[in-house]
Amino acid sequence: MATGEEDGPAEEKEHTKRKAIGPFATAWLTLYNIAMTAGWLVLAIAMIRFYVETGTHKGLYKSLQKTLKFFQTVALLELVHCAVVHTSVLVTTVQVSSRIFMVWFVTSSIKQIQNEESVLLFLVVWTVTEITRYSYYTFNLLNHLPYFIKWARYNLFIILYPVGVVGELLTIYAALPYVQKTGMYSLRLPNKYNVSFDYYYFLLVVMCSYIPLFPQLYFHMLRQRRKVLHGEVIVEKED
Repeated sequence: MATGEEDGPAEEKEHTKRKAIGPFATAWLTLYNIAMTAGWLVLAIAMIRFYVETGTHKGLYKSLQKTLKFFQTVALLELVHCAVVHTSVLVTTVQVSSRIFMVWFVTSSIKQIQNEESVLLFLVVWTVTEITRYSYYTFNLLNHLPYFIKWARYNLFIILYPVGVVGELLTIYAALPYVQKTGMYSLRLPNKYNVSFDYYYFLLVVMCSYIPLFPQLYFHMLRQRRKVLHGEVIVEKED
């Protein structure tokens, strides 16, 4: 699920795991999160500047896509970080891969949909989410977490997650006619591999996958919200 792109179990464990992972890992994670916070701040400033100068969102994605691709692809490192801080790789893999898929294989690959309002919608959501998330990680690692950042981390998602999902689904939906017409990323029979793949139907499957995945991630964050902000003891079921 791309919205939280990577909101998962790491945040509630980072503080307690910090001593266990050692000073080198702590230093690396701190630098990484500072860099990612700065990167998404750069994207936010670029978005605001573009709109002020042009008065429209059309052309925005094209102007941002290189920077967006870079920082979103760098997020693959978070799969390694999961092993370092002993958190769930599965949740992070789903979120990071879904973000990369949206950037590389949907929006950047199909220029005709880049000016859709749904693209602006998920870009804004991603940017606010990531600035908040990486700021939270950074200050938590520094053992100096301002309450307003913790509050934002565990409250803004209530609105941002559903809005981001709508933006992502509408963007994929807008891509369907172009994919069906061009046959992009599809493999037709007969071919030397004797394998068939239809990207159009793959996108439909991706859209359907939001139905079981989004509620799980959303309610996970609601449980973490109760735990972090209200001190409730949440007992997670073993997989």
